[in-house]
Amino acid sequence: MARYTLTVNGAPRPLDATPETPLLWALRDDLGLTGTKFGCGEGLCGACTVHLDGEAVRSCQVTVGEVGARAVTTIEGLSAGGGHPVQRAWVEDEVPQCGYCQPGQIMAAAALLATAPRPTDAQIDAAMSGILCRCGTYNRIRRAIHRAAEAGPGGAPATPAAGAEVKP
Repeated sequence: MARYTLTVNGAPRPLDATPETPLLWALRDDLGLTGTKFGCGEGLCGACTVHLDGEAVRSCQVTVGEVGARAVTTIEGLSAGGGHPVQRAWVEDEVPQCGYCQPGQIMAAAALLATAPRPTDAQIDAAMSGILCRCGTYNRIRRAIHRAAEAGPGGAPATPAAGAEVKP
């Protein structure tokens, strides 16, 4: 065991782990951040997606020893009270059914919008393709990402269409 201090959701978090410990298990078991889900353990389903310095990564495939000084953001740290535009769009478009994949979906969508604020359908499909949804809500996911892009980083529509009603 070694002593690590990871920066998780903006705060230093000490933990004792072996360097080979998957980040997923450090987050869930050692730090109590259970919003990041275990799906396959092979990096294929995307349920465990988190951000490492803003990049969407599969936390089951990154070890504690590999994290280093990079900042980790989990679904719990994406925004206070679920106010991130992607989280709000997910609710407004009623994306989840079973909800199991949704933390990974939301984290991947947020990373996409950070690099492509107005993504095309092709960009959305490419960014989201590795995250499996057993319920098949892919069309709702795409629609919610477009809604979040329209809302912009502050969460309010950047440029409402003429005559459009803007919800508070």
